[in-house]
Amino acid sequence: MKKSIVQSPSYKWWVVAMLWFICFFNYADRQAISSVFAALEKEFGFTATQLGYIGSAFGYVYGACAILAGFVGDRVARRHLILGGCLFWSFVTVATAWCSKAWQFVAVRALEGLGETFYFPASMSMVSDYHSRKTRSRAMSFHQSSVYAGTVLGSWVAALLAEHYNWRYGFYVFGGAGFILAIILYRFLIEPTRGASEAVISVNEPPVSFRVAVGDVVRRPTAWALMMAFVLANFVATIFLTWTPKFLMDKFDFKMSTAGLSGAAFIHLASAFAVPFAGAFADKLAERFVGGRILAQAGGLLLGATFVFFVGSTTSVAVLLASMVAFGLCKGFYDAGIFASLYDVVPPRSRSTAAGMMNTVGWGLGSFGPLLTGYYTDHGSHGSKLENMSHFIAYSGLAYIVGGGLLLLAGLYLVRRDYAGDLPGSAGGAH
Repeated sequence: MKKSIVQSPSYKWWVVAMLWFICFFNYADRQAISSVFAALEKEFGFTATQLGYIGSAFGYVYGACAILAGFVGDRVARRHLILGGCLFWSFVTVATAWCSKAWQFVAVRALEGLGETFYFPASMSMVSDYHSRKTRSRAMSFHQSSVYAGTVLGSWVAALLAEHYNWRYGFYVFGGAGFILAIILYRFLIEPTRGASEAVISVNEPPVSFRVAVGDVVRRPTAWALMMAFVLANFVATIFLTWTPKFLMDKFDFKMSTAGLSGAAFIHLASAFAVPFAGAFADKLAERFVGGRILAQAGGLLLGATFVFFVGSTTSVAVLLASMVAFGLCKGFYDAGIFASLYDVVPPRSRSTAAGMMNTVGWGLGSFGPLLTGYYTDHGSHGSKLENMSHFIAYSGLAYIVGGGLLLLAGLYLVRRDYAGDLPGSAGGAH
């Protein structure tokens, strides 16, 4: 019965749909905390630096454990990592509502990072086994839209409940719903054969050692360039995910629920709109030349840097909102290819490890963004905390420029050496 379902042409898209909902709660759970920063500041008297630690704790653990999560994902059934992880992080989300001290919030955010770190390496590896290069960017870009939906609704619903009831309610809602979803999907999500979408790969290839899996990644300069660009893109993304709601409240006098919605919706709905087109565009470019997917990402970062600057520097609400939308559109073009570009140079046997390494580097280093923003807000030299935060956000766009330059280098030169699509056996056989 299960075999016939897997062989159905439509099932590969049902897999993406199921993962979409899991990823939705993955991001709603992680985003809800930032939208209630003002409530935490009011109730517990937390400083911007303390809020920065709370905002960054997730990313530190998420990144530190991701490479282990990726390696485990190459060796055990990914459905258990995905659904078991969802059960764990949903419980931690509920536990967030029981916190009252800064260290407790840091602790639950760290545990949230531990639970969620297993999701992306396992899920992206699973999608790559159901979808060949012909549909991979489209499948991953559709999945990526759940990131934006979860970010927007996680931020807005948590802020709305905090404004009208209590900040704790959002964590009960999202944690409880995620727990129920994981139990239901255990019946329907089926583990695929590794490498099943790759005609030149032996589907019976045994799991490789950690050394070989890491070697499949580190021997490729393109992978290094992609990971370093991910650090820089994540540096900016984590700043916006963490601080935008409070920034809108302090600088533009938005209400908490309005800031929670606007801070996420204008950027992430624009990204959600852009990412399907970006995925299809990247697939077309990849058919024409091997660096096409990466160049699409580079364009998103280089153009997006301008709008990051406008978001931080403007005093006009109209310019702010227009810049947030434009930034979100550019971000979508980068996000659509994060893992699809990496998988162009990494063989199926090591793709979960590769995604884990990407998250380890990108989140481990990129998560300094919220902490540095909070520290600069408290200790900067621009006259007021609000001016300090505005300045830091505006010039974080420089990270996008450097990241875009790395992707140009990779897309125009490095990927020709590292491209894995036409190699027999494993991509590691080329070196």
